[in-house]
Amino acid sequence: MGRLAKRAVSLLLILALPLALAACFGSDGDRPTLMAGSQAGGPQPFPDNFRGDTLALMRAYLNNPVGVREAGMAEPVLREVGGRQFYVSCLRFTPRETDGSYKGIRERAVVFVNGRADRVLDRASEFCTDAVYAPFPELEKMTR
Repeated sequence: MGRLAKRAVSLLLILALPLALAACFGSDGDRPTLMAGSQAGGPQPFPDNFRGDTLALMRAYLNNPVGVREAGMAEPVLREVGGRQFYVSCLRFTPRETDGSYKGIRERAVVFVNGRADRVLDRASEFCTDAVYAPFPELEKMTR
């Protein structure tokens, strides 16, 4: 590659870097997140569609949403997350591994911001200590 071509590629990379960073740190439109304090401020509404929102979030969260077993879900309750009160729902399930086997049961917490599922927390033990689980067959029936 010639010297001029190398400089052109370098210049393009330098110009493209700010655009790529802006895309990474840009907003998702009006979707609130835990990090956006002003959007998540104030009293949180109860997530009316928490089961459907949780299914949609878990479909994206799990590598393979097919074949989940022993799924249970607790009703959302107010918990302190990052210094603020949010509704949190706890999940227990056994996902199918990539090799088709089943390992131990997993516990996750789904955090709701402004009434919508926002994220899944892997370290759910502090949020789910007294959770009362009910069967969640919709999670077991997920498809791709």
